[in-house]
Amino acid sequence: MVESQYRFRDDEPVGDPAVTVDSFAEQSNASAVRIEPGDDARELLPYLEQLRLVEVNFPAFTDGRGYSAARVLREAGYTGELRAVGEVLVDQIAALRRCGFDSFAPDKPLDPADVDSAFARWPDVYQATTDGRVPIWSKRHG
Repeated sequence: MVESQYRFRDDEPVGDPAVTVDSFAEQSNASAVRIEPGDDARELLPYLEQLRLVEVNFPAFTDGRGYSAARVLREAGYTGELRAVGEVLVDQIAALRRCGFDSFAPDKPLDPADVDSAFARWPDVYQATTDGRVPIWSKRHG
């Protein structure tokens, strides 16, 4: 299990190790899975009720496929922990949170003041996402 530096959930953290997407379907007792770049998050949709933790690996800050994986899972109704792991940078953390990530385990620890600043930087948003924030265009035009 990868230890989170930031976790925005009230439930108990999952202590089970995450298995690969390929091996997940073969295991009836797995509750944690790790999505690697190139894995299709849609393969997990039939198992959303079984999953308690999905780790999404970001091996490089330039690889944005994990954002899409998060949106696919959240929009399909996944309510378990969604953890960004790997090269998670402070510049990305607010956008990752907006896509549905509620736990972060960066390879290199992030400065808490920088993280607080990143989350507070833009009080208004333009896109509708899974974090429940109302887009500014909706505030303006009802």
